[in-house]
Amino acid sequence: MSTTDTDTEYQHPLMAAYWTQLNSGFPSVRAVFEDAMAEALAALTREGLSAYLDAAHFLGRMGRGDEPILAFLEVWPSVARVLGEDALPPVMQAIHAMHRSPNGKAIAPFIQTLAPVARRLHALEPLERYLDIALDLMVRTTGSIHGHHTTFPSPGLPAFFEQAPFLFTQLSMEGVRNWVEYGIRNYRIHPQRQEEYFALKSADSRAVLQRERHGVLFADVERRLDLYLRGLWQDAEQLVPYSTAFDTLRKPIPYYDRLGMRVPDVFDSRDGVKGIDRYRAVLAHMVGHRRWSTPIIADNYSPLQRLGVEFFEDCRIDTLLCREYPGLRDVFLRLHPHPGEADCDPDTTSCLRHRLTMLSRALLDDAHGYANPHILEFARRFREIMAHGASNTREIADLALSFSARTRLQSDQFARVHFDDTVIDYRDDNRHLWQYIEDSDDEDFFDDPDKQQKKESEVQSLPPRHYPEWDYSSQTYRPDWVSLYEHLHPSGNPADIDRLLDKHTALAKRLKRMLDLLKPQDKVRIRYQEEGSELDLDVAVRSLIDFMSGATPDPRINMSHRTSGRNIAVSLLLDLSESLNENVAGADQTVFELSQEAVSLLAWAIEHLGDPFAIGGFHSNTRHDVRYLHIKGYRESWGDTVKARLAAMQAGWSTRMGAALRHAAHYLDGQKADKKLLLVLTDGRPADVDVGDERLLIEDARRAVRELGQQGIFTFCINLDPKADDYVADIFGRQYTVVDNVQRLPEKLPALFMALTK
Repeated sequence: MSTTDTDTEYQHPLMAAYWTQLNSGFPSVRAVFEDAMAEALAALTREGLSAYLDAAHFLGRMGRGDEPILAFLEVWPSVARVLGEDALPPVMQAIHAMHRSPNGKAIAPFIQTLAPVARRLHALEPLERYLDIALDLMVRTTGSIHGHHTTFPSPGLPAFFEQAPFLFTQLSMEGVRNWVEYGIRNYRIHPQRQEEYFALKSADSRAVLQRERHGVLFADVERRLDLYLRGLWQDAEQLVPYSTAFDTLRKPIPYYDRLGMRVPDVFDSRDGVKGIDRYRAVLAHMVGHRRWSTPIIADNYSPLQRLGVEFFEDCRIDTLLCREYPGLRDVFLRLHPHPGEADCDPDTTSCLRHRLTMLSRALLDDAHGYANPHILEFARRFREIMAHGASNTREIADLALSFSARTRLQSDQFARVHFDDTVIDYRDDNRHLWQYIEDSDDEDFFDDPDKQQKKESEVQSLPPRHYPEWDYSSQTYRPDWVSLYEHLHPSGNPADIDRLLDKHTALAKRLKRMLDLLKPQDKVRIRYQEEGSELDLDVAVRSLIDFMSGATPDPRINMSHRTSGRNIAVSLLLDLSESLNENVAGADQTVFELSQEAVSLLAWAIEHLGDPFAIGGFHSNTRHDVRYLHIKGYRESWGDTVKARLAAMQAGWSTRMGAALRHAAHYLDGQKADKKLLLVLTDGRPADVDVGDERLLIEDARRAVRELGQQGIFTFCINLDPKADDYVADIFGRQYTVVDNVQRLPEKLPALFMALTK
């Protein structure tokens, strides 16, 4: 069947276009295509639909018959409903890996069982763990029989995929991993026994399965926990499981963020507390934080002080929870460790965690049995505060600081830390408790000089923000790979910028005439509204006459207004790398000095239009030290303060662009505007001293631009490198311009901005 013949069979042109994109020659696919598209249209976004058809097209062209594409067309919409469209890239990466190996026959069972596995795993992160396990099985059992390489497919891989839905009803992710590991280790070179093991046909396989079964699986009690949250706590937050099997360095602990409450995928019974009750204790503690904790500025506290504040605040939350439901106290005390006073030697070990755990026990348990005078004193003071009401996070934080100061030891700084019997695993990691100073644009900031001075000093010592980086060779993100440090740019002499503007007075006058045409105009009246801000008298009188004469009156007797203007937020991101210090050919200025002139003119132009805009600069010295310099905030006016920072700009180091793009977008995304524009001014390709592969940072920047586009942020690059055509399109697509004559930059940059925003 040809594509052309098939197109004519569809009456609707959109369906014909979808079939053309799929471009399949299988009659069986043609028979189910309309039904599959009906479900896909209901489940997927426009971008997701395009990716769905592209993936199906690849599956139909693999040479594996129609089974993989038929299975995919049927199951993917339901998988996307559960896991989201972001699950497609890792799924397709796994399929590509199997297709490139001798394991093509495993693709069909993998896709066919994907929907029940997804429903069981519930979230993207566990699915990625599942794919890691499957690909590890494939790599370690393919072509390894009797020394013959690249010949034999993995005998157990198709059977593993077929049994995966059942396995996840019996085991946690850690249990599945251990079960697979046993099969690989014992049957790697025995194809028939390996296949029997992964098909659950051997006694050995069933025995290991039974051995790994333990605890309460989250998937089995998810509905009950959801009802518990809604019924007892009136909280409807989404629950997202994670596995504790893969992070061997630091076991993850519960937490919550904007995506939901994160809990382990399995809980064993412990100390007389059933697994489901451990889940309930974790959720109750997180709900307590959501109700009663308020974020406090982290920058005013040392790491050791923050640890103390977290312990005290956790105890406050547990106390408040026990007031509402006294039965929780017994569960909390059973799960709370009870360390002995002599368990830690302060002469050789940091005993801070041990000391705080004892205090936490004392704050919850009247029969704690400790004799330490500091613990007794602060337990009494804590109870006095709680007796006067719910208290608040700030009050408890002050008490924690007092405890830290009173009990501080020199050995608290030791690298060797006492961890035994100090883990309170029903408590979350308190990431919600801390607020880092990220935005200098709060409403009263610039009206209060004292507040501004204080904030500027705080911004200079911000902790790093960590960003991922895209590794194009593995098609995965390197999580928390880049450390980005924010600084408020030092100030110079604002008169230097005024002199630059005076230098371009003629250009400024010409720009002003153009800017006046782009300025927001007066309000426009919108008539014939059933609901509006005021009465439209002409229409109202006509309606009254109609009513009095017996005709049906027009109910649209109101009118409203809207501003006929612009709603644009702009972020200008400046590359401040060392290459800007080079001289412009045929001129006595550096590229940096011309950039400074252009940015000054652009800032003046945007201020004249009234658009909110920010200016930031960046440079880098390896992935551990990317600097982001705040020059102007969105609510900061174009005045001497900003001009002074702009005058003090200096260039140095390298160009790690991806992290800077993501960070600028972090602030731009928070602006309320119909259009968000990120302008990047740079003079070269992304590069850094710790990266040998020149494509790596180009691909990461390209990925960052794609991420920003998905957030609704339009990114545009102004590149000053005459050789930029070799790489800039790879990063920005068509959203760039190359300024060959750098000396014309002060004229071209404002004009380009107006063209982009008119």
